[in-house]
Parts: sequence; C-alpha cells; structure tokens
Amino acid sequence: MIESKNLELIFTALDRQISVSSGARISLVVCGGTALAALQLVARTTKDVDVLGSFKKGQIVKIGVFPEWLKAAAAKVERDFNLPADWLNLGPESQLDTGLPKGLLKRLVKKVYGNFLTIFFISRIDQIHFKLYASLDRGGYHVEDLFKLNPSEVELLAASRWVLTQDVSVGFRMILISFLKKHGYEKLAGKI
Repeated sequence: MIESKNLELIFTALDRQISVSSGARISLVVCGGTALAALQLVARTTKDVDVLGSFKKGQIVKIGVFPEWLKAAAAKVERDFNLPADWLNLGPESQLDTGLPKGLLKRLVKKVYGNFLTIFFISRIDQIHFKLYASLDRGGYHVEDLFKLNPSEVELLAASRWVLTQDVSVGFRMILISFLKKHGYEKLAGKI
C-alpha cells in the first residue's frame, strides 16, 4: 500500500528506475489518495497513483499510454514495493475531456523526486471538487475523504457548481441536492 510515510521512497525509486530504463524526464499530474497523502491533507493508504496527465509548458496533456520505459520502471517499483500491477495508472485521464476546476493549474503543488521525475499534486480545493464528484458518482471512501478535507460552505458551493458542469442532467442535480441535504448543508442545497 502507498501512504505518506513511504511515498517519498516509492517516487524516488521510480525516478531511479526511469534512469536505469533509459527513460526521459517526465512531469506527472497526480490526484486522488496519493495526492491527499503527499500533501498530508488526509492520512490514509491507497493502492495506486492516479495520473491525470503530464505537465508540459504550463498545461496538463493527455498521455494516452505510458511510454515503455516508464512501464518498465513502474514494473520494477511494483516488484520492489509489492504494489498492485496497475499502481501507476491513467484512470482519471478522461477528466481532461470534461474539464477541470477553474484555476487548478495555478494551484498545483510541485515536488521533484530526482533527476527524472517531477510530480504535480492537485491542491486541497481541487481535491474537494474531485471528491465531491466522486462522492456523488461512487460514494464510499470518497465521501470520507471529502469531509476529512473539512470544506467550508463557500468551497462546497464552488465544488457543487463545478460538478454540475460534469453532468448537466436534472437527475444528477437532484443527486447533488440530496447529498448536500443528507450531510447537513440544507442552506447550500437551496442555492443549487
């Protein structure tokens, strides 16, 4: 499992393996549980690193498929740290098609893990946006993560407005309103 206490070791090992695999410098944008742990926003473990894309010239760009040298490097880290086969994945990359919260690029938190690997973690406010969306879509630990971030009513309103751009259906709006009411945000639900 991946958690804040071994995150540095895993990413430093990945940097070394990129070097051994004759790889190139790469900057990845990471969200989800790994970003929560890296920024010490929520103390929890995760089984994977969710990559939104690569960071190039001030933009997040789709990767599509990881380069072979990165796959080889990740496979060695998987073996060495006993991680799942898809521990480094592009699961959330489709989010680039539907849009990111306004200002996300300016709020990215950069961490360098050696000569080859730089990670840009999404910020707390952007995690609130993503976690609200995931809470409505999948529930479970996403709801716990959302409320551990202790969002203010203003932050939750901004996140609510953003999630409504991700699914514009009336049904989804009703799910959002019901979720807010269930969690004690009746006043906020009235603004949606």
